[in-house]
Amino acid sequence: MTTQILPLTAFGPLLLVAAALLTRVRPGPRLAETAALCALALSLAGAVQLMTGGAQALALSPGVRLTLDAIGVTMAVLVAFVGWIVLRYCRTYLHGEARAPRAQAGILIVLAAVLVLVQAGDLALMAVCTMVIGAAMRDLLLFYPDRPAARRAAAKFVRVWGAGDVALVLAAVMAWVAFGTTDLATLKAAATGPLTPAAQGAVAALVLTALLKSAAFPLHGWLTEVMEAPTPVSALLHAGVINAGGLLLIRTADLVQASPGAMAVLVTMGGLTALFGAAVMLIQSAVKTALAWSTVAQMGFMLMQCGLGLWSLALLHIVAHGLYKAHGFLASGNAVAAVAAAGRPGPVAVPGIGAVAQAFALALALYATVALGFAAIGGQKSAQALALGAILIFGTAYLVAQGLADAAPRALTRRTAMASVAAALGYFGFHLLAGALWGPHLPLPPSPGALEWALIALAVISFGMVAVAQALFPLWAHHPAMAGLRVHLANGLYLNALFDRLIGGFRAARSS
Repeated sequence: MTTQILPLTAFGPLLLVAAALLTRVRPGPRLAETAALCALALSLAGAVQLMTGGAQALALSPGVRLTLDAIGVTMAVLVAFVGWIVLRYCRTYLHGEARAPRAQAGILIVLAAVLVLVQAGDLALMAVCTMVIGAAMRDLLLFYPDRPAARRAAAKFVRVWGAGDVALVLAAVMAWVAFGTTDLATLKAAATGPLTPAAQGAVAALVLTALLKSAAFPLHGWLTEVMEAPTPVSALLHAGVINAGGLLLIRTADLVQASPGAMAVLVTMGGLTALFGAAVMLIQSAVKTALAWSTVAQMGFMLMQCGLGLWSLALLHIVAHGLYKAHGFLASGNAVAAVAAAGRPGPVAVPGIGAVAQAFALALALYATVALGFAAIGGQKSAQALALGAILIFGTAYLVAQGLADAAPRALTRRTAMASVAAALGYFGFHLLAGALWGPHLPLPPSPGALEWALIALAVISFGMVAVAQALFPLWAHHPAMAGLRVHLANGLYLNALFDRLIGGFRAARSS
């Protein structure tokens, strides 16, 4: 039950916009930082307001509806916290830069638009917010406008993000045709029976929007080439802005889940993006570039979670990734210094085929044991949740294989075993936590039919094969064919080069 009361979180964007205007007139890093801290305080006050007064909403005009619920307040606190940290970092990172006030003002505008986006209760308002985000981010990506790489990255971002805006507007129009409204609460209530062709079109446009804004394969290149912008801008983009596609899916979860075809697209495209991004990430030598490819992989995994109907876990993934990736970018300089100070690494334990097989068998047996224990506590888990847990445990099985190698010391064996136990316990523990926090606001995973079982099997087998190949990679890493494969993967299979040619073709056609 919602009440018509203005959420306290709604004042945060107003404060940020005012600070952005003042920053352009009277430059000063502390003003922007203080405004972000106040926005964080208002977001936390909104959380208290939610706990004491329940879900709240306010319709300011047709198409402009603000809501305060568990999902919105979680994202508001995340965005405000990351924004505050980024602006604190800007104080020293951009010190002495002539365009620093412009960048700080742009970051404030992006934060304000994202805060409205996470509170939006209407597709039309969400579309307006994404357009504002796109315009402000383009200016931030061109912080060094004389750099060709910065101009190229901005051009890619504008085209892909703008295509996502067009798809979201189309989704809003189709939703209006199908249901007579773009209000998210009404759409949730209406997504109970078979979808009409117009409703199916709205879902297809929503999924396309999410794929474009989450840097899904093959149009991921814009996200991996934003390193010419200052590090705070990269952190803001990878830890906050990139989550817009996932948030859109979570907000429209009931409508998207009513279309099995849409869920299948999310699983296949999300899984492909995750595997591709992870493979390319492992070959990168530059820290920030590796972090960018990590974001591609993480967003793909989040899309796959949405396609499996694990909406609460997808939101948990967004929160965890946002915090981790902001820290990763802002601390990347320290990481380089730490590696340089460490000198050459020591010997690496190389597991044989027997150790790899034993590690995967032990990890899966442990996972099954923990799953049975949590089922006795929190009830039986869905097939989708169990499959996702198996995929995650494959990563720890790789670590266990290192510990079981012949050359591995016993201390490493104990550590990898403990890591596997912690991963299994952590997965189900956080699953229970996410379900308690956000589960009441999101649909349960669909009962698997033939299509769903096929997608679950495809996901588990694909990630399992990649995990086994990664564990065995040291055995054939020195094969001559691997040198060529490394080069191709390091260049992202040249998809960015094709995108560059496409953009060049557009420019040539326009100039002629």
